Parts: sequence; structure tokens; C-alpha cells
Amino acid sequence: MRKLGCLAALAALVACALAVMVLFAARSSSKAPALGQVAAVAGIPARMLAAYQAAAAGIARESPRCTGMTWAVLAGIAKIESDHAAGHTVAANGDITPPILGPVLNGSGAGGNTTAVADSDHGQWDGDASYDRAVGPFQFLPSTWQSSGRDGNGDGRRDPHNADDAALGAAVYLCGDGRNLADRNQLRSAVYQYNHSQAYVDEVLSWVDRYAQLGTGGITVGGSVRGGARTVLDAALHKTGVPYSWGGGDASGPTRGVCCSPGGSSGAGITGFDCSGLTTYAFAQVGIGLPRTASAQAAAGHRIPASAGVEALQPGDLVFFAYNPASDATIHHVGIYLGGGQMVNAPRPGTVVRTEQVWQSGFAGGARLL
Repeated sequence: MRKLGCLAALAALVACALAVMVLFAARSSSKAPALGQVAAVAGIPARMLAAYQAAAAGIARESPRCTGMTWAVLAGIAKIESDHAAGHTVAANGDITPPILGPVLNGSGAGGNTTAVADSDHGQWDGDASYDRAVGPFQFLPSTWQSSGRDGNGDGRRDPHNADDAALGAAVYLCGDGRNLADRNQLRSAVYQYNHSQAYVDEVLSWVDRYAQLGTGGITVGGSVRGGARTVLDAALHKTGVPYSWGGGDASGPTRGVCCSPGGSSGAGITGFDCSGLTTYAFAQVGIGLPRTASAQAAAGHRIPASAGVEALQPGDLVFFAYNPASDATIHHVGIYLGGGQMVNAPRPGTVVRTEQVWQSGFAGGARLL
């Protein structure tokens, strides 16, 4: 049996409680503005924009018949429902504190509600065991969350107070039974289902249209990146969305993995990549053969120590993470540095190849092969 590239990845996450930022990205395109640029112009916190884009990219897995979902659609809803969680803290893993709670739906007229809505979640999400309250940045009723809620950040929970979970749940709800949201009439119907008010629909769509003008919001490889580094990064970015598979991936592309991770996750039935499988594939596109494990890859090329910081990395460098950053023998994860503090990687079982911020926890430097 071949050695696995990320044998200790899941254990590292449990042991170190890594806070990771979930950020799916579109394929590299010179026309797509950078995430930070879009966030700044749109007035959307970057972490919330990341959640919207992740959900738009991930809806194909949850609702394969749905088409036309974009981050702008989700941003339009969240703008009206919570002003993108304004006044609240959004953690790296997407958790929002304090929780966003709507008025108590007891029929008092507060918030425009004149019809009492009896408790449906025993106070689990809204803290009220008598009446329901809308919860989270997308203001789900607890009863709606029970059917539409999803685990957007792969942590095993479905929490309406988590940006990634809530955004994916909203995407599922808006998609219905396979809507085409690129069709304006179907989009209007979807938003009307969210809130039975034509004035609400018009307001949401006005924001959707404004956000849509800003582009995809995807991470791009800067125009200054050329040659082998550009080829490596493009190869990895073009695999965005491919499932994580424990032990999966080689120089030719995604493969079925093997069993089993420390948490018991098997890649045997999944065609995809683990972390070092992705790097092996990307660097093979420029004729560089890498060892199969993350720790062994740290010995390839020019080693960049953790003490030099993320700022010492260049696009196309390998970036490593370890239980003990001072010891290469404890390296358990590898990604490819994109620039701007971002990397592309296959994070862990239950996720997909994606771009995200370089993790601070366990950062163990990098290696330059190009």
C-alpha cells in the first residue's frame, strides 16, 4: 500500500482545533476581480463573501438540478436579512457571535409580525421555547432550517449561526426543486418564496444586480505570475471543487483513495485528491516529481522556514503545516501558495479542493521548487 500524503490531517484538526476559512474559488481568470477587491467595493465583509461564494460553488452537490446560483443572489438576500451580519463577529470557521436573532414571533406586531409562530425547535437555535424567532444571517425560521439547513464548512454540524452553513442552506432553499435562477422570473419566484412580499423581492433583486456587476469574486492568479508557477497554480485551481479523497490523486489527476483516516474516513469510494495528491498532480504538469507524503515534500526544493513568515512565500511555493512547526517530521498537511495570504489545497475528508487563507495554526513554512 502506498503511503498517504495527509495521514495525520484529521487528527491535526482535532488536536489543534484549526480555525480555517472556507473559501471556494472559481477557475483562474484574468477577468475576475480579486476577492478582497470585490469585498471592499461591495461593502461586504470578506468572510461573509467567502461563505456566499462557497455556497454558490457547492450547491451543485446539494441540488444538482439547480442552475444559475451565484454569490450575488445569496448576498442580495443576506444584505436585506442581516446586512451581512453587521455588528457581529464572524470567526474563521464561519461561526457568528453573538447570534443574530429576529423579534419573538408572538403576534405582538414587533418586526411586522402579527401572527404567532409557536416554538418548533425547543429553543435550540433561538433560545425561546415558547415562540420561534428567525435566526442567523439569512434569518431562517427554525422549522425551515430543519429541512433546508446544511453543513457548509464540513465540521459535522448544521448551524444557522454559521456563515457557511447558513449560506448553503439558503442556496438549497432558493433552488427549490431545481430552479434556473438565471431566469429572472424563476429568480423572482425563489426570492418571493423566501419572503412573500413583492417589495422585498424588488429590494433584494436591486442588490443582486449591483453585486453581479462586480464579477465572480473569485481568487485569481496575478498577472505577474508567469512560467512554471503559473502552470502549477492553474493546474491546481482547475481542480477546485474536486472531492477530498483520503490517499487519492497522483501525477495524472484524481484517483480513488484508500482506507482509512484517523477519524475512520475512507477514500476507497471517492475519486479525488488528498493534500499531497493535489500538489503531486500540480507539479507534475511542469515535469517535477514530488514524493507522495506532505512531510517528504518538505525536503524538495529550497526550504523556507516558518520563522520567515507567510510574507516570504511566493506564488507557486509549497506551504506546510505541522503539529510542531520546528520539526519537519511532524508535517501533516501541504498546500500551494497563491499569493496575498491565500493557498489552494485539499483540506480534509468531507471537503473539496478549494482556496482559503493560509492557516496560522501549525504554519511550518514552505518550499520553493520553481
